[in-house]
Amino acid sequence: MKYAKRMSNLGTETAFEVLAKAKKLEAEGKSIIHLEIGEPDFDTPKNIVDAGIKSLLAGDTHYSPSAGTVEVRTAIAKYVSRTRGMNFIPDEVVMVPGGKPIMFFAIIALIEEGDEVIYPNPGFPIYESMINFMGGTAVPIQLKEEKEFAFDPEELRKLITDKTKMLILNTPQNPTGGILTRKDIEKIAEIIKDKDITVLSDEIYSRLVFEGEPFSIAQVPGFKERTIILDGFSKTYAMTGWRAGFGVMNADLAQKLAKLMTNSNSCNNAMVMKACIEALEGPQDGADKMRAEFIARREIIIEGLNTIKGFSCIMPHGAFYAFPNITKTGYKSRDLNDHLLYKGGVASLAGTAFGKYGEGYLRFSYANSRDNIREAIKRIKAVL
Repeated sequence: MKYAKRMSNLGTETAFEVLAKAKKLEAEGKSIIHLEIGEPDFDTPKNIVDAGIKSLLAGDTHYSPSAGTVEVRTAIAKYVSRTRGMNFIPDEVVMVPGGKPIMFFAIIALIEEGDEVIYPNPGFPIYESMINFMGGTAVPIQLKEEKEFAFDPEELRKLITDKTKMLILNTPQNPTGGILTRKDIEKIAEIIKDKDITVLSDEIYSRLVFEGEPFSIAQVPGFKERTIILDGFSKTYAMTGWRAGFGVMNADLAQKLAKLMTNSNSCNNAMVMKACIEALEGPQDGADKMRAEFIARREIIIEGLNTIKGFSCIMPHGAFYAFPNITKTGYKSRDLNDHLLYKGGVASLAGTAFGKYGEGYLRFSYANSRDNIREAIKRIKAVL
């Protein structure tokens, strides 16, 4: 079978590859502590599950509008309006099965072959993968440890050319846990305000900011119409398996993405949409408790990592990832990642899974229990 050339440009998400290796080792009887996958270890709050069950029992098992029902888009528009302090309407919302389709569809809709897209590196690997898949030119902007994994807006200015069509922002960030401050974002907006550049703002961890208040570039005057906000339910409400995400953008672009939904997924899961309405409009106790627990775990894992010889780790400001510098261990990132998995029974991710600027780092997800985090630290020390 002869494959289309574009398939060779398509990357992957290494977390799932490492998860498969770890599961294979577990099946062989080895004890593994999973710090590789970015998935809350909590169950979806009961009120959300009950809403999904009720929806199924009520017969919500049929096709629905491609962009999502009016009810779910209205709930999302109200939620984003409330959390971003500005007004959005249902026609500016597209619901999709997970967060990735918004990246996928936005890049398909807006990027021509040869167009340049500036994206964070180390960063979520699907950004680069999709840019390359569509024949665009992926232009990395380095997130630097000395800037607490923000980037220098002046470096952004140097990367912009006449071919730059999109800028991808992610705050809080995967894999570093870093954030872009309001000052950073306002400076970025100032640099690109006179450029024909669309912003894809990945805000999937917006409810997991641990210091200060989250701020979206869409809130900068003049940027609402040129920003695509990506958000969803997986991280905030422990709904990874439900596959529920959404994008908020200008109404014309929303129609284009809805057409891509029609051509790919047809529509969203009707039962899931009812559960998502409950997630946004129902009690927030479950989400708040998870956030508080992540903050407690953050203290434990950062303190523990900094007691390991050769490791140094700054305090992340959001999400649920630690990104320690491991250069003083003498290992390359991938070699140490494999060593910890096969010898220590600790699954992590090499920093290079997130791009070339991830060399010298590992990513640990602290979406695991306090006891498991402490045990993982002991195991790492033992094999080093």
